Amino acid sequence: MRLLPVAITIAGSDSGGGAGIQADLKTFAALGVHGTVALTSVTAQNTYQVTMVHDLPPEMVYEQVRVVAEDMGIDAGKTGMLSNAGIIAAVARAVRDFNFPLVVDPVMVAKSGAPLLQEDAVEALARELLPQAKVVTPNAPEAERLTGIKVVDVETAKLAAKKLVGDLGCEAAVVKGGHLGGAMSVDVLYWRNEYRVFETPRVGGCTHGTGCTFSAAIAAELAKGASIPNAVKVAKEFVTLAIKHGLKVGKGHCPVNPTAWLELNAQRFAVLKRVEEAVELLLAHSRELSPYAPEVGINVVMALPSPYAESSGDVAGV
Repeated sequence: MRLLPVAITIAGSDSGGGAGIQADLKTFAALGVHGTVALTSVTAQNTYQVTMVHDLPPEMVYEQVRVVAEDMGIDAGKTGMLSNAGIIAAVARAVRDFNFPLVVDPVMVAKSGAPLLQEDAVEALARELLPQAKVVTPNAPEAERLTGIKVVDVETAKLAAKKLVGDLGCEAAVVKGGHLGGAMSVDVLYWRNEYRVFETPRVGGCTHGTGCTFSAAIAAELAKGASIPNAVKVAKEFVTLAIKHGLKVGKGHCPVNPTAWLELNAQRFAVLKRVEEAVELLLAHSRELSPYAPEVGINVVMALPSPYAESSGDVAGV
């Protein structure tokens, strides 16, 4: 494996910056891999609508993958918006030719409700791309469209995940539970004849770009050499944090915040550093300050800034 893993997103552009390649590249960077792009479509999009879509020629999509693969190599890739059967065929050919593990996010509809995959392309996706997928990550409606199984709970999610692997040929399937409601957000992974369930408390926040971010996080972890279960585990934690600390912009569905993964750790380091500096300052002036110090001593504490401070575990003190 390279010192700096390389991942590629093969997806559309979201001019609002919340989903698509924009979310993918933020996720790749936050997880420590070099992000590259094969752009499939340009969308005029914001937090509540998609007003125009321009698809790139399939040969241009293929060529973007080729030049990256032949120069840097590709440790893992992911797909998002593929739009039409021609683009799907080009991507399938690129994956065959350059042989990298692929995460397929079978994007069909934008958060605003706008269609992002043409009707005749669904069959092409199932026939040409899913058999090459290392992991496929449908939400409940997408899983139903691909398998014919109506996903309403964990048990039906398990059935759909097993069918995606057994009948459609991908190595592993994660059926996401974000659309199912309930106090817990439950995702079901089927891999090597076993089910694994990943659940977290459902959090409020922003949800535009959740599917892109989740699949990009899996691809990033695979690029670093993680197993599929471990990649899904990290991706679940990553997207939950991104939702929780989403970016409150726009009039519609506000976007997730992939950089929260970095910001939280950076703020923790900054708090520890400032507490350390405060202690050093007190010690340097201990002679002048000692007459004013109470008998019980002096405590130096600092909490993470809003919105990251949630409990006493987010406070550093001496």
